[in-house]
Amino acid sequence: TFTPDTNNEMFQLAIQLVNQSNRNIFLTGKAGTGKTTFLKYIRENCPKQMAVVAPTGVAAINAGGVTIHSFFQLPLAPFIPETKGLGFSGNNEEVTNRHSLISRLRFNSDKKKVLQQLEVLVIDEISMVRCDTLDAIDTVLRHIRQRPNEKFGGVQLLFIGDMLQLPPVIKEQEWKLLSEYYNGQYFFDSKVLQEEPPVYIEFNKIYRQRDEQFISLLNQVRNNELEEDGLKILESRFQPTFRRKKQDGY
Repeated sequence: TFTPDTNNEMFQLAIQLVNQSNRNIFLTGKAGTGKTTFLKYIRENCPKQMAVVAPTGVAAINAGGVTIHSFFQLPLAPFIPETKGLGFSGNNEEVTNRHSLISRLRFNSDKKKVLQQLEVLVIDEISMVRCDTLDAIDTVLRHIRQRPNEKFGGVQLLFIGDMLQLPPVIKEQEWKLLSEYYNGQYFFDSKVLQEEPPVYIEFNKIYRQRDEQFISLLNQVRNNELEEDGLKILESRFQPTFRRKKQDGY
């Protein structure tokens, strides 16, 4: 069981927004501020029908969910936010658009029912999710739920992640294609979120560490503002002659 910190107002606010509103939410915060704890708590205490997805297999396992691409049957090809065309660019490089994406969907009746009854979709490790992926999710949900005029087909989205962690993976030729449609590669650059940005909540209280000096050092490195004192601490831990052995267990 996960007991929320009743003294943490942001934690309580996030719970209320998920449980009692239909607003999309971007929950962020540096490492150790309780994002994963919040996800586990909300899974156990949210009255709404919920699904949890993540951009990679490892992230999905950690979040107790499945990958975005498997859950929504998304192809790996870039998604173009327009309806015209056959799904192929002039260079014969495969891309998808709304028409070709919808035509490829092969959901069975059980999966369709899950998507139709879905009330909250949680996307963990959101820093790694590309702009076009989010527009593809929006397209699938509007179609399957038969609510073409509602963002994400009326599903509430909870984005969890830290934008100073891993960025989206995007090949140069893919971005060359997508840059004609998007200002940037991150999830908040998607067309659907440009129209209506999510509520922003940031967790600030660090639970994972209690050493103030270490927390300060972590923040210096995180913000690319390493001070001389911080550098000395790091260098004091460096052991140039150290060689690990297999049985060390690192």
